[in-house]
Amino acid sequence: MTRIRRYRTEDRDAVEDICVRTAHEGGDSRPYYRDPGIFPTTFAIPYVVLEPDLAFVLDDGTGRAVGYILGAADTPRFVEDFRTKWLPSAAERYPEPPEPSEAPEPPSTPDEAMIRLLHHPERMLVPEVAAYPAHLHIDLLPAWQGQGHGRALMRTLLQALQDKGVPAVHLSMVTANTPARAFYDRLGFHEIAVPNPGPVTYLGRTTAANSPSTPV
Repeated sequence: MTRIRRYRTEDRDAVEDICVRTAHEGGDSRPYYRDPGIFPTTFAIPYVVLEPDLAFVLDDGTGRAVGYILGAADTPRFVEDFRTKWLPSAAERYPEPPEPSEAPEPPSTPDEAMIRLLHHPERMLVPEVAAYPAHLHIDLLPAWQGQGHGRALMRTLLQALQDKGVPAVHLSMVTANTPARAFYDRLGFHEIAVPNPGPVTYLGRTTAANSPSTPV
């Protein structure tokens, strides 16, 4: 029987696999990237390392993780920890590209574009979302989507954040991923206006799971 539980260190490979297989607009990133491991290195594993108490997985009943939700309670603090505690080791596999002054051309490959994101965690410091101090990432393997598991994972994280006294949470999503947007809308997230957000949309909501206006 499926269940939601806290992340365990032995889940790391499964979390990496889930991230890779859902990273390209909700689909498999492997056909598009030379080394899709850049995705979990940037968007998944830092969270289980730096904030393991906000990392939860959907267990398929055999001990295998088939989905996850990962959070950071205080985004500015997380950015600092990302740079000082996570990035030095991640940079061994993904060295920082030259600065724009040395390489004026835009990133030449999708991999290079993602590596630039890895090396600039300050991109997460968006003034317009300051009232939503926490942020999250949620992913489920395709076979486990559309069955209420995402809603249950979200409920679990919102409660954990509320227990920590965090009032609100935000996320950024690729705007082209319309099924994800519909999912977040159903869970009471609303769009946060951010000037020139590029290919992403910012969404936020209160952590109060039982609020009538934001049902989970």
